[in-house]
Amino acid sequence: MSELLSYLQNNEPQFRKNRLASLYSDFSALSTTNPDGYTANLLAWRAALSHACLAGVIPSTSTSPSNTSHIPSRLSFAIDANLSKDLESKEWGRPLGLDAVVQDALGKREWIAYRAFMDAKEGIYVRHWVRIPGAGEVLTWGLRQLGFRFGEGGMTSGRVVVVENLELVGKEVVKRYEEGSKGRIERVYSRAAWKEAFGSVLGGKEMADSDVEVLLRFLARDKGVLAYDSSTVKFLAQNETQGITQEDETIAALKTLIQDMETQIKVLEGRVEKLGETAKEAVARKNRLSALSALRSKKLAESTLGKRQATLAQLEEVFIKIEQAADQVELVRVMDASAKVLGSLNKQVGGVERVEGVVDRLREEMEKTDEVGMVVGEMGRENGVDEGEVDDELELMEREERERREAIERTEKEAKEKREAEETKRKLDALEAVEREAREKENVRKQAKAATEKEIEESTMGMKRISLDPPNAEMA
Repeated sequence: MSELLSYLQNNEPQFRKNRLASLYSDFSALSTTNPDGYTANLLAWRAALSHACLAGVIPSTSTSPSNTSHIPSRLSFAIDANLSKDLESKEWGRPLGLDAVVQDALGKREWIAYRAFMDAKEGIYVRHWVRIPGAGEVLTWGLRQLGFRFGEGGMTSGRVVVVENLELVGKEVVKRYEEGSKGRIERVYSRAAWKEAFGSVLGGKEMADSDVEVLLRFLARDKGVLAYDSSTVKFLAQNETQGITQEDETIAALKTLIQDMETQIKVLEGRVEKLGETAKEAVARKNRLSALSALRSKKLAESTLGKRQATLAQLEEVFIKIEQAADQVELVRVMDASAKVLGSLNKQVGGVERVEGVVDRLREEMEKTDEVGMVVGEMGRENGVDEGEVDDELELMEREERERREAIERTEKEAKEKREAEETKRKLDALEAVEREAREKENVRKQAKAATEKEIEESTMGMKRISLDPPNAEMA
């Protein structure tokens, strides 16, 4: 089983076993007998091949333009006998409805022929709504003109760009660009630097050269976010329409030169360090000739390193000056635009005299409004309303409200005093009960003490009556 077929069966829900028979059959006849099934098969194949292309599991072929590396294309793929072979199943053979899938996707512009995409002057989102008789024949003729070849079984070769994948990758590129700096200098790249910065937006996977060409074409023509030529790429600022200028090419070349110089310096630094270690090892082995040779090479490398560092310093100084000049140009442009805006606004205001006139008219109109209000108020007073009666009625209402509030407050105060009296009585009763209990305990204690003292006294008297002499002492 090929890598492509394995990917489809493991990742595409529509390619489960009970659907393979229908997907691998020649389902063109279903367009009239079962339109829903026909559409479902078309969608399943189109989505599966688009996803497989994005995953990089469709093998690159010789029809892949400008892609000499082994990196798979993720934005376009070739439709040929090799694709049909990679989709071949032991049980169901090769897919017989693939031609219908391709023609449907091309007709709906979900896929676009590679050459047509790259050569088109207008964007892919432009639609020409022109009714042309014999659309099928015209489509077949157009596909032939775009590099597709047909045999007895239908289309056998051609390359298509997957619009869905292109939009996804383009969105990721714009997102990464917007996360960084957007100054005049930062927006300019060499081709190589642009690929290094944005060629791995899909999970760190490297982008094929053919995909870079397709993506640049899409972002420049269809999205209008950048401009590019054979050596330079520039993201466009808002409302900027100018393409690549001589200044842009110089900035890109200078950035590339600085990057190359930094790489050379790192290599030379490593070489100097390594030669120094080699010389030390030779001295340790008492190999004088090897030590001298390593030291001579080290000196040459150090000399070259010094020159490279001096050159890099000069290039960086020039780059800083260019960056400052670019910022100044942008600043002057903004200031000029601001001056024009202020001039236009001041012109609309009409100067100090016009403003004073407007303020005077406004003041007059406000005075007229006040006069109208006074007249309306006087008309209200002429309607015969007795202001004295109104005041008396208001005073009566206020007095009744005041009496009502006083009655409520008095009731609340009496209830509060009653609660306080009851609480005081309860506390006094409790205190009296405690004192009574204490008195009773004291009486009990005194009675017990008196009884004890009486018992002691009686015991003492009894002991006094007892004689200490023996009973027969007198008789003796």
